[in-house]
Amino acid sequence: MNFLIKILYLISKLPLKVLYIFSDIMFFLNYYLVGYRKNVITQNLKNSFPEKSEQELEEIKKKFYRNFSDYLVETVKSFSISETESRVRMQHINQEVFHEAKAEGKNIIMLAGHVFNWEWINAFAKIIPQDHCHPVYRKVNSDFWENQMKKVRNKFGNEALEANEVIRNILRNKNNGSSAYMFVADQTPHSASVTYGLEFLNQRTPVFLGYDKLATRLDLVFIYCEMKKVKRGFYQVNYHRIYPDGEKFVEHEVVKKFHKLLENTLYKRPDNYLWSHRKWKYQDSIKQYDSEKI
Repeated sequence: MNFLIKILYLISKLPLKVLYIFSDIMFFLNYYLVGYRKNVITQNLKNSFPEKSEQELEEIKKKFYRNFSDYLVETVKSFSISETESRVRMQHINQEVFHEAKAEGKNIIMLAGHVFNWEWINAFAKIIPQDHCHPVYRKVNSDFWENQMKKVRNKFGNEALEANEVIRNILRNKNNGSSAYMFVADQTPHSASVTYGLEFLNQRTPVFLGYDKLATRLDLVFIYCEMKKVKRGFYQVNYHRIYPDGEKFVEHEVVKKFHKLLENTLYKRPDNYLWSHRKWKYQDSIKQYDSEKI
């Protein structure tokens, strides 16, 4: 494993323009020959955009494979990318929302989707006024990859937390505006954990409720992270504060608003989402379903 780490680190030191040659090769193999999760991607796109023609869906799929290949080499680049390069390649827009939360003395919950390239948000820890920035991750079967990705997410002063630890950490620490927690919030809950679902991208969609429950228990600031691929190797993340309709959030309000914002992002740039993700595999496990259009 140590040998593999060294090899990956050495590869990550290559300029991105070189790494993108590997990306081009992976794209060709995936799209034209191997077809990585081709059936999953095709079905997800058909179900999500029933109004689009076969030609339009095929074009989205082709662009997705390009973006996915770029995402893979960019993730490897994360092993050694400098703060300076990271700040150049990821532009952070509307940082005022972090200063507002600090002034109000409220901790922050950041909600992102699997929109490329969410892994490159990490450098925000150096530019926002919060003292503690916690990217939240889920355990994976491989200890090797979990350790490597945790190292990547701990760069630039972050303090990564495993998903099972984060709620306890939020409740234990003071809500004083000094902490920000970043969730990739469109994860698919395990079938045994599915209690609630909503209509998202024209489909019954099981969703996590952990961050939504926090919204009704604590006076926190919720921020949607809208990712945009500007061009190859350059991204923007625009931070939008999510406000309650009333004086405070009610049950399921945050989870609905997050998925509505994410849905709007995907309608604008559908090829930039992780369509190989099996987000809808536990549709039949939903116990409580909200069919109202988000």
